[in-house]
Amino acid sequence: MSLAAYCVICCRRIGTSTPSPKSNTYWRDVRKIIKFTGSLILGGSLFLTYEVLALKKSLTLDTQVVEREKMKSYIYVHTVSLDKRENHGITYQARKELHKAVRKVLATSAKILRGPFADPFSTVDVEDHECAVWLLLRKSKLDDRTARLQAVQEMSETHHWHDYQYRIIAQACDPRTLIGLARSKESDLRFFLPPPRLPSLTEDYSIEEELRQLLASLPQTELDECIQYFTSLALSESSQSLAAQKGGLWCFGGNGLPYAESFGEVPSATVEMFCLEALIKHSEMPTHCDQIEANGGLQLLQRLYRLHKDCPKIQRNIMRIIGNMALNEHLHSPIVRSGWVSLLAEAMKSPHIMEASHAARSLANLDRDTVREKYQDGVYVLHPQYRTSQPIKADVLFIHGLMGAAFKTWRQQDAEQQGPTDQASEDEARHTTCWPKTWLARDCPALRIISVEYDTSLSDWRARCPMERKSIAFRSNELLRKLRAAGVGDRPLIWVSHSMGGLLVKKMLLEASKKPEMNTVINNTRGIVFYSVPHHGSHLAEYSVNIRYLLFPSLEVKELSKDSPALKTLQDDFLEFAKDKNFQVLNFVETLPTYIGSMIKLHVVPVESADLGIGDLIPVDVNHLNICKPKQKDAFLYQRTLQFIRETLAKDLEN
Repeated sequence: MSLAAYCVICCRRIGTSTPSPKSNTYWRDVRKIIKFTGSLILGGSLFLTYEVLALKKSLTLDTQVVEREKMKSYIYVHTVSLDKRENHGITYQARKELHKAVRKVLATSAKILRGPFADPFSTVDVEDHECAVWLLLRKSKLDDRTARLQAVQEMSETHHWHDYQYRIIAQACDPRTLIGLARSKESDLRFFLPPPRLPSLTEDYSIEEELRQLLASLPQTELDECIQYFTSLALSESSQSLAAQKGGLWCFGGNGLPYAESFGEVPSATVEMFCLEALIKHSEMPTHCDQIEANGGLQLLQRLYRLHKDCPKIQRNIMRIIGNMALNEHLHSPIVRSGWVSLLAEAMKSPHIMEASHAARSLANLDRDTVREKYQDGVYVLHPQYRTSQPIKADVLFIHGLMGAAFKTWRQQDAEQQGPTDQASEDEARHTTCWPKTWLARDCPALRIISVEYDTSLSDWRARCPMERKSIAFRSNELLRKLRAAGVGDRPLIWVSHSMGGLLVKKMLLEASKKPEMNTVINNTRGIVFYSVPHHGSHLAEYSVNIRYLLFPSLEVKELSKDSPALKTLQDDFLEFAKDKNFQVLNFVETLPTYIGSMIKLHVVPVESADLGIGDLIPVDVNHLNICKPKQKDAFLYQRTLQFIRETLAKDLEN
């Protein structure tokens, strides 16, 4: 209206004005009108074109996902932007009204012309600042693997979204994206919805009884002796009968040791732990994993996991079972649906290395988008535990010895006067509970660092499974099979071993040399670090006759005897083999005696026994337990090991 009025006034002025002596006055007024109207029309056209194109770009998404998610009761909807400037002013209101008008026009024209935008424009209402969320969602579901991984990475690195936007991703993403976010270091935990509500327990049953029912439903035939042993004890009629069988208060990890006779009942958490140990053994069998899932085991384990938030050992055993079940790809969907990815993502961010590593193993077995390997029970990746763009060029494997473990064997040496450690724990350069995970990973980020765990004992009295009699030869074949499934041998590798673990490494390499499918393990082995390995036997076995504690020495201890023919054959065969393959070797040996219990003090591995016959032999003034535990990062033990790894893998790390 204002434009028309202005034109009329100008025309009247031109018509009623007296003739000017200058003839160009009339054309000057016309040019003014043309400039004004032309600018207005051009600007309006550009504005409309921009808004239409913006709408078209923002609305090219999968509307079925939008409609499906709108039906969910837990959709998070925002009512107003947090930026006050966006919600006030005539520009914002005019733009909003223009969006609605153009949307109606385009929807109507699309219906008439049967165009491709009929459904999107009629059903979707997406603000500009929300486009990134939906575009990333769409990108994460593409067939192009590179595009999918990039979308997940962009999601994980986004920290400026509102709460409802994270929840949109959590509800609309597929399992593959959810697992990828759980394995991304920077992911916000708001990407993960709380697990579904668990079914209520039957009034007549406790969790302990539910666990026993689950165990009883599993096949009981064709089981090895250890599975039968754990299952039979877990299925005892009551806690009292189990306590009577164990001779008083039962403590997991022992068999036949004297316990407090004054306790008549076993704590329920202890019985649950025993049931979990049996389930771990069952979960190593694929058919039994199917039965566990079919009988509600995933939900029951989740209930137990939440109940024992203050018991890390129970939670770790539960994650071991989930990690074993995740080895079966057809069970990935039930595991995701039951809400385990959310719990594992939270555990991955735990400051405790053991909890984080158990969760990392389970998620790695679930992640088939970036992980080809499968990590069986007892094989833990210490680095990298998250998805990473850092190329991995070599592997370093850590194998513990007698009474050791995948994490505690490689911790920092315990201080004699240990005070409050809160401040020290924050600085991993000064204090760590697992130096390969913190120090070595930081110094050599291009390495994949794996630690292996297996059961050992000094005496059959302390065996977790008294029926288990595993020789070094048996364990080496078992570990070799697990490590090959984890991709060991595909890259250059270095073995790091302590005590009996070194004998296992030697046996594994000799066995691999006899199997064509294991040739890559031999060809890619670059070097070995031996921490006090008894190549020629140990004094430990000599005490078995005189010391009551070792009255019934385990098979592992018997094989360490100096007169063991198997040990001598292993040493002779490996020495010749290592020389032929030109393996780089570094030997450390303790010079101080070690206390075993409160009564035994002995030099476990003397210097002459730790001498392989090749490589440097370095005596260190520590005992047998601390030979693989540096006091601090700049200690000689760690720095010499780091130097050996860098020098041995120098060419591989440069390529």
